[in-house]
Amino acid sequence: MIGPDGSQLGIKHIKEALRLAQEHDLDLVNVAPQAKPPVCRIMDYGKYRYEQSKREKEARKRQKIIQVKEIRFSPSIEEHDLQTKLRNVKRFLQSGDKVKLTIRFRGREITHQALGRAILNRMAEEVKDLGEVERQPRLEGRQMIMILTPKQQS
Repeated sequence: MIGPDGSQLGIKHIKEALRLAQEHDLDLVNVAPQAKPPVCRIMDYGKYRYEQSKREKEARKRQKIIQVKEIRFSPSIEEHDLQTKLRNVKRFLQSGDKVKLTIRFRGREITHQALGRAILNRMAEEVKDLGEVERQPRLEGRQMIMILTPKQQS
């Protein structure tokens, strides 16, 4: 049994433990029921639950939710359009989001997969200081997909 100040009170009978908790006007909480013998603590359970919820709320506030942003291309994209998409990729990586680059092949464009792979590799090369390739370009149906993830700041 653990007292209200955190001190060890030793092994006590349940009736005596309940009496001690009532004397201190606190609750008797079973903190380790699987232990032999079970470990109980005298504490204010309402205050404990409140502090625990505050800690969980603070932890949720601090965590960063990573989103996956998708940018689509065609294999016949022009240089200026490519630069615009590149600016967006850099902005997404700087804000800490993953980026899914997709090249959609339409019609006979599927025969020129090398063009799509070259565009994706060029994008990866342009942003290598901000992000790294999580998944290499891979053809899935009529789309070629590559995923970039932001580099960890250390």
